[in-house]
Amino acid sequence: MIETNEQKLTFSSYLYIGSMLFGLFFGAGNLIFPVHMGQLAGSNVNWATLGFLITGIGLPFLGVVAIGVSNSSGLFELSSRIHPYYGYFMTTALYLTIGPFFALPRTGTVSYEIGLAPYIGEQYQTVGLAVFTLAFFGSALLLSLKPTKILVYVGKVLNPLFLVFLSVLMITAFIKPLGGILKAPITGDYGTAPFSSGFTEGYNTMDALASLAFGIIVVQTIKGLGVTKPAAIARDTIKSGLISMILMGLIYAGLAYLGTMSVGRFPVSENGGIALTQISHYYFGSLGSILLAIIVTVACLKTAIGLITACSETFHGMFPNSFSYKTYVFIFSIVACLVGNVGLTKIISYSIPVLMFLYPLAITLILLALISHLFKNRQVVYVTTTILTLFVSIADMLNALPDTIRDIAIIQNILVFYKTYLPFFENGMGWLLPAMIGLIIGWTVSLVTKPNPK
Repeated sequence: MIETNEQKLTFSSYLYIGSMLFGLFFGAGNLIFPVHMGQLAGSNVNWATLGFLITGIGLPFLGVVAIGVSNSSGLFELSSRIHPYYGYFMTTALYLTIGPFFALPRTGTVSYEIGLAPYIGEQYQTVGLAVFTLAFFGSALLLSLKPTKILVYVGKVLNPLFLVFLSVLMITAFIKPLGGILKAPITGDYGTAPFSSGFTEGYNTMDALASLAFGIIVVQTIKGLGVTKPAAIARDTIKSGLISMILMGLIYAGLAYLGTMSVGRFPVSENGGIALTQISHYYFGSLGSILLAIIVTVACLKTAIGLITACSETFHGMFPNSFSYKTYVFIFSIVACLVGNVGLTKIISYSIPVLMFLYPLAITLILLALISHLFKNRQVVYVTTTILTLFVSIADMLNALPDTIRDIAIIQNILVFYKTYLPFFENGMGWLLPAMIGLIIGWTVSLVTKPNPK
């Protein structure tokens, strides 16, 4: 049993919490997106990786700390500081995004892309994906009804095995590189804005969103070890989180460089799952591809169980008079299976407008929670900052829509206005200035008015 007290956790406690944080955050998207980004960024991979690390590990880390220092019981309570209706909206939208609409289906499609797709003929891909996702999400459904033991077992066995294989792959790739980095070709926006492109690419991991959903798990774990004061919780979250963040940062950077070097031999792939399979097969042959497929599939199954469980518990808690926990498990598993059949590349493309909408709102909520003690947690500061951010989030979503929709006249007129008058909008970071203005306005109002009596 770990010995602890209010003032100090043992090193083994920090290691335990850091390992748990890594297990919570490192899923299917964390594996494939850095590789794909590296392929696109080419010789600009350094700046792209820096941007990716900010949204890929920095924001999730701050999100967990924000839940800890805010004294909230989770995302619903935190977002309800803006308004209870907003709390329902934000919690529902976020959990559906990391759940049955995008992140959860992605666990099945990543497993298929890496595990089976390379061995199935083009004419059978649709049927193969349907059969695989049915088996994958059917297994996840059954295991989510009582998920505790399988989560612990897979977390202790498969995650370390996966990390060992991934380390061997990356070390081998650096010893015998597929190609150089300095002259690697650059694709798309990575030529003109590599940092902001990497920053928004980090949205795809969905970890900053997940940190608001899963942060309470970390906080409860720390409290369970005897720490109760918000300052001490924040301190211990930072210390233990550094273990996880450093490990994830090294893996992300290694995967990004792996992707960049791979364009020396392979063309830029549709997604990182395809690229990783090609790289693994090149170095280790069919045996390496099979081992990678098994490890990734079981690891993704663990992630799927966790997401189904979290979403089902949250919706049952928010709407206790709707469905039972088990019914939600069935609903989310079935929806994820259906969505998974559109394919990994399409899931990623469909998720981008939603992520461009949600991420600025999540980032500002995290930052407000971190500094809330400075403005005494006044609601007006939350409201003004969120409203001004919301106007840009909507525009960011419109700008990320498919061309056929974005080319509609009224949408084009809106986007021209934002591109003309709002700095950084075309780089996906136009929300920065409005959020700061909203913060200043709200803070000023809070200083000159008295708080409403409770």
